[in-house]
Amino acid sequence: MLRRRLSPEQISGKLKHMNIPDLRDAYVCRETIYSAIYALPVGELRKELIHCLRQGKPTRKPRRGQVDRRNQIPDMVSIHLRPPEVEKREFPGHWEGDLIKGKNNASAVGTLVELKSGYLILAKMNDATATSAVEGFSAALNRMPLAARKSMTYDQGREMTQHAKVTQNTGVAIYFCDPHSPWQRGANENINGLIRQYLPKGTDLSIYSQQELDEIALELNMRPRKRFDFKCPIEMMSEQMAKYHEAPSSTH
Repeated sequence: MLRRRLSPEQISGKLKHMNIPDLRDAYVCRETIYSAIYALPVGELRKELIHCLRQGKPTRKPRRGQVDRRNQIPDMVSIHLRPPEVEKREFPGHWEGDLIKGKNNASAVGTLVELKSGYLILAKMNDATATSAVEGFSAALNRMPLAARKSMTYDQGREMTQHAKVTQNTGVAIYFCDPHSPWQRGANENINGLIRQYLPKGTDLSIYSQQELDEIALELNMRPRKRFDFKCPIEMMSEQMAKYHEAPSSTH
C-alpha cells in the first residue's frame, strides 16, 4: 500500500475494514506505521519507503502531547448512517463541509461543496469556534433554496460541537466522518486545494469580507469541469434546482 502511495493514515483505515481472517482482530494506527518505517536500518528499503511518503522527510518528530478529541461531539450521527443517495450523488442538496484556517489558527473560512454539482460556498467566520461555525454555516446554507439543503458531512472537528443548532437553523442533517478519514470527504478536500490558490496558508483570513469570498467562490463555480462534460458547477446547480421547481436565480 505504501508503494501505491497510500498514506499511513489511509492504510490504517483500510486495514481496519478489510475482511481478512488473519487480520480480523488486528489494528495498527498510523503512528505505528510511521514508527516502523523510520525504525528500519539505513538502507535501500528504508529509503524507498520514506520516498513513498508524501513529505518524504529523512527524519520525523514524534507527535507528543496530542489530545484525542474523538467522541467529544455530542449526539453526532456517523457517516455510515447516511442515506445511500448521498454517496451515489443521485439528488442535489447534499454537502461536504470544512474549515480552512488562517495564520496561527486565529481566523477561518467555512467551505461547503455540493456533491452532485460541485457547487462551492465560502462562509465568513469570525474565528474557528463552535459559535462562529453555527453562525457562518447557518447563514451560508440558508442562502440556498430549500431543495438544496438536505445534509452535510463533516469531520470530527470541535468547531461542530454545536451542530444541532445548525440543523435547527437550516433543516440540514449533519453526519460525521470516522476519525482521521479525509477521503470520506473527498470532494471537499479537493476543492480546499483550489481555494488555497486564493486564500494561502499563513495569511489572516479575517481580512476577507463575505462579498470577497463570494467573488472567489463564483470564479471557482464558473470553472468548467471535465466530469460535467465541461459544464461549470453553477450551471449544474441551476439545472438541478430547475428540476425541483426552484428558480435558478435563487442560487446565490
